[in-house]
Amino acid sequence: MGEIIRAVAAEDSIKIAVITAPDIVERARQIHGLSPTASAALGRALLGASLLGNALKGERDTLTLRLNGGGPAGTVLAISDSAGNVRGCMDAPAADLPSRPDGKLDVGGLIGRDGTLTVSRDLGLREPYIGSVQLVSGEVAEDLTAYLAESEQLGAAVGLGVLVDTDKSIRAAGGFIVQLLPGAPEELIARLEENILLMDQLTTVLDVDGAEAVLDQVLRGLSPRILSREPVAYRCACSRERVAEALRSTGAAALRELAAEDRAVEIRCQLCGTAYSFSPAELLELAAEDGPSAP
Repeated sequence: MGEIIRAVAAEDSIKIAVITAPDIVERARQIHGLSPTASAALGRALLGASLLGNALKGERDTLTLRLNGGGPAGTVLAISDSAGNVRGCMDAPAADLPSRPDGKLDVGGLIGRDGTLTVSRDLGLREPYIGSVQLVSGEVAEDLTAYLAESEQLGAAVGLGVLVDTDKSIRAAGGFIVQLLPGAPEELIARLEENILLMDQLTTVLDVDGAEAVLDQVLRGLSPRILSREPVAYRCACSRERVAEALRSTGAAALRELAAEDRAVEIRCQLCGTAYSFSPAELLELAAEDGPSAP
C-alpha cells in the first residue's frame, strides 16, 4: 500500500499532492523481475500516474502514461484509476545501465530522450483525451512537468524518486506535484522554486522522514494545511471474465482450432502476471457463445 497526501498553502494559493509508495514499486519489481534502473524507471512512471490519476473526477475514469524514448527500456507504461491505484509494465524489464557519474541510477539513459511522453485520459466519452510532448530528459519528473505546461497549460513542478536498496528491493519511493492556483501572487513562484532547489534529496527525505517532510520542505514558510490522506496500491483491473471476452473476440473458428490441440490455453496478464487457464472444453463453450464458425 501507499498513500497520497493532498494539501494547500499560502492562503489556498498553492496545492500539492505528495505520494509515498515503496510497496507499489516493490510489487512491480517482483511481478516483472525489474533491474535496479528499470525499477526506478517504471517506479517513477507509476508514481506520476498515481498522482495524476488520483485527481480524476469520475469513478470509472482512468489515466495512462506512456514513455517511449528509444532507450533500452523500450516502452514504459503506467495506468491509474481515479483512486490512484496503479499497474504497469515495460518492454525490457531486465535492461540495466551503469550508474551515472554522480552515483544515481541512469533512468534517462534507460528510457532514452528521443521520443515522447503521452498521457491519455479515458473519461467515459467516445474518445479519450490524449496529449503528447517530446521527452525532455527521460527522467520522468521533468517530462511530466513539461507535459503539464505544454499540453494542459499548468504551471506545476513534479518531483519523483525511487531508492533501490543493496539487495535490489525498494527502500523508498514517492514524489510530489505542486501547482500555483489562478490568482496566486507572482512572488510565490520564486519562493517555491527556492524551496525545491534547497530541499534535501527527495528519496532521502522519504526514507528518513516520510511524505509529510516532503510537503514541509516544498512548502517551507507557506503554512501548508493537509486536506486529505488516501490509500493507493498496485491493483490490476484484469479478470477471468475479461480474458474470456478477449478470447471470444478471436472468433469461433480460432477457438475451435485451439481446443483441437487438446491442451489448456494459459493467458498471463502483462500488467500483474496473473495466469488464467482455459481447458479445451471451456474454449469450445466460448466458441459456441461466439456463434457457428464460417463455412
